[in-house]
Amino acid sequence: MKSESTNHANYSRTMPEVLLPEIPDYEVRLTDFGAVGDGRTDNTEAFRQAIEACVNAGGGRVVIPPGIWSTGPIKLASRLELHAEAGAVVRFSKVFGDYPLIVSQFEGRPAIRCQSPLDAEGTEHVAITGQGVFDGGGEAWRPVKRWKMTDKQWDRLLRSGGVVDEGEDMWWPSAAAMGGSALVKRLIDEGKREPADYLPCRDFLRPNLLSFRRCSRVLLDGPTFQNSAAWNLHPWASQHVTIRNVTVRNPWFGQNGDGLDIDSCRYVVVEDSTFDVGDDAICLKSGKDEAGRALGLPSEYIRIKDCTVYHGHGGFVIGSEMSGGVRHVHVSDCTFMGTDIGLRFKSARGRGGVVEDIVIERIRMTDIAGEAISFHLFYEGVEGSGSARDEAVPVTVGTPVFRGIHIKDVYCDGAEKAFLVNGLAEMPLEGVTVQRLVASSRQGVVCHHVKRLVLEDVALYTEEGPLVKLHQSIDVEIVRLGGAGRASGEAMLAVSGSLTAQIECRDPRTAVTQRSVSAAADADGNAAVRIG
Repeated sequence: MKSESTNHANYSRTMPEVLLPEIPDYEVRLTDFGAVGDGRTDNTEAFRQAIEACVNAGGGRVVIPPGIWSTGPIKLASRLELHAEAGAVVRFSKVFGDYPLIVSQFEGRPAIRCQSPLDAEGTEHVAITGQGVFDGGGEAWRPVKRWKMTDKQWDRLLRSGGVVDEGEDMWWPSAAAMGGSALVKRLIDEGKREPADYLPCRDFLRPNLLSFRRCSRVLLDGPTFQNSAAWNLHPWASQHVTIRNVTVRNPWFGQNGDGLDIDSCRYVVVEDSTFDVGDDAICLKSGKDEAGRALGLPSEYIRIKDCTVYHGHGGFVIGSEMSGGVRHVHVSDCTFMGTDIGLRFKSARGRGGVVEDIVIERIRMTDIAGEAISFHLFYEGVEGSGSARDEAVPVTVGTPVFRGIHIKDVYCDGAEKAFLVNGLAEMPLEGVTVQRLVASSRQGVVCHHVKRLVLEDVALYTEEGPLVKLHQSIDVEIVRLGGAGRASGEAMLAVSGSLTAQIECRDPRTAVTQRSVSAAADADGNAAVRIG
């Protein structure tokens, strides 16, 4: 592979170029080492020997021809390209004992996990390319919730083996997997840090399909990555990462079935890729709580463009593990169809971290189950609801900060809410601009605890309630609000909360100036809202 750089003319001026790997011009074929693609032969040793041959040559390319290639986990090396030709299906072992326990990362913290099927640590110049498929065999590992199955599917799952919990609402592949959570917690509390200590709960320690840790100049170009035991693609603490033309698939019911988790990485490009997964699709993270803040590695300088998401809890997501910060992100020209939420920002008290300098533009959405755009800073659900969320707590290093976020040219046909903000009383969402949003949804804009919000050229077509509801919100500018609500007699703007102030609605041609403003008893609508 020749040296080149990923360049985008429409990068912001602060976005550095993302460097691609340089792979020496040396090639071997997997079959040169006795591999057999019959779906039955164990090719673990053939993969090891092929990679070793490239390493001994100073780097090179391992070509995987058409066939079904069964194998244990593959450890990648520097200056290596793994190229799966069209028709090649690499199926990873479903035998838990084939996966050594290693020190890794999971859900924002250091953790003992089973080695990932595609695993790399500290490597440079590494690539996985081609039109083949990498299948993680996740059905052997994943627990399954009863409510996500039809009766026929549930009966088939029970007949396959495994165990169910006491309430008979969760299936586990083994008793060790079912009891693993409690055992892992006890081992952590006892200060156990060696992989050997965790052997009794190996069945529970599901691996991500791909785990690249502290790597540099990474390329994923072309393959399908599917059916992971947990997260699908997880680059962590890495830099110069390019992901393009890939397909990422996990079953919709898969626990922790994320598509791509970019975690504490810098200089990243994701483009022209497709996601259909069981959890968040394209997600930016940077560690959880104290561990993430101590590591102090933000995800930054990230460009995501021309991607399609067919299913997922969120199309594009930041959080909830973002304690090291996320900044300098540009997302554009993406389509989300049938996701739970479209653009999803989530955190909680205790996380800390700063999310800032985020630009999102030209996003299309259809049939969104929840919110088209969501900022939810009560993600852990322990802070109560209603008036309890109006109670401020002291600002600490654990207070998450979201600010400087600009969203424009978003079109959504079908959602529960067009735009939702659940901010913190002590640290409102601040400095958010939404321009040219057109949404058909049951409800329009619903904001709690926001400061310096601009809604400009927003058209909302709602089934109930006012187009815009603002609670405990300060310094909000609404410019050219259009659309229509089906409910007759509804105010176009409703305000509540004693702190609500400096709400300005501009442009006398807009509908908001022609309909009443509704003010709750705890808000002085005449003082808080100015129509101009």
